[in-house]
Amino acid sequence: MTVYNKIRGILALTGILLSTTVIIGPFYVLTLIKLILPWHGARVRLSQALVVVAETWMSINNVIIGISSGLRWEVEGLEGLRRDDWYLVTANHQSWADILVLQKVTNRRVPSLKFFLKQELIWVPLLGLAWWGLDFPFMKRYSKEQLARHPELRGKDMETTRRACEKYAHYPVSVMNFFEGTRFTQDKHDQQQSPYRHLLKPKAGGAAFTLSAMGGQLHTLLDITIVYPPGTDRSLLAFLGGAMDKVQVLVRKRPIPDWANQGDYENDEEYRQRFQSWISDIWAEKDALIQSHLSA
Repeated sequence: MTVYNKIRGILALTGILLSTTVIIGPFYVLTLIKLILPWHGARVRLSQALVVVAETWMSINNVIIGISSGLRWEVEGLEGLRRDDWYLVTANHQSWADILVLQKVTNRRVPSLKFFLKQELIWVPLLGLAWWGLDFPFMKRYSKEQLARHPELRGKDMETTRRACEKYAHYPVSVMNFFEGTRFTQDKHDQQQSPYRHLLKPKAGGAAFTLSAMGGQLHTLLDITIVYPPGTDRSLLAFLGGAMDKVQVLVRKRPIPDWANQGDYENDEEYRQRFQSWISDIWAEKDALIQSHLSA
């Protein structure tokens, strides 16, 4: 990455910061009104209005990124996506730029992406209120040590998270979950002894937790594969500053089997092995897909 690319990347980040400054005023006004109003119907309408504000912000950022990066986008599989459907979304995770890629591809094509967040993050200044306003689901997880000391807590984390997800019965949502759980690096790949060439091992438990928390509302998996040019810097500045010439994004709609929405991942060994096998098969196909595009 050259100095010129870095300057372009910094200018793009500045533009995104300015767009955030413009949008943040009306966004927080609506969020505070939502916080105060006691009527459920009004809160649902305000949630929808906040999504419109967030999508507008993402659209502005996409214009900024398009100008600064000069990227050629090669996107496949957007046909048939709907804004009135519920999706579980996953992607391979290599860079902080992945979030911007996903926003570019999915914005106003599917319901706005939501990420499961730890309950403690609701207290993060400004961001916690923003995540709450956008109805991001906050989850409460107990460690094995906590459960060993307090067996009565078993299952309470799922109950808390499921209650937080009840609001999604009123409007469609896309729940984002990076199955790998962390960004790919060669060191992590080697430490895991991953059986995949371009991917870390998927953490099937996170996907199973998401499906269970959503109470059977998710029936379609959007399996998104991001392919950056081989040998290029994959940092956020490189992405924004034009150090890459193209990004390939491959979207595949997969039906979520009925059985996947009905099991107990923690306590049912047969279900757990079946779920892990399902995710592993998806990951093997994704790995082969990445290799085929890198070799083309």
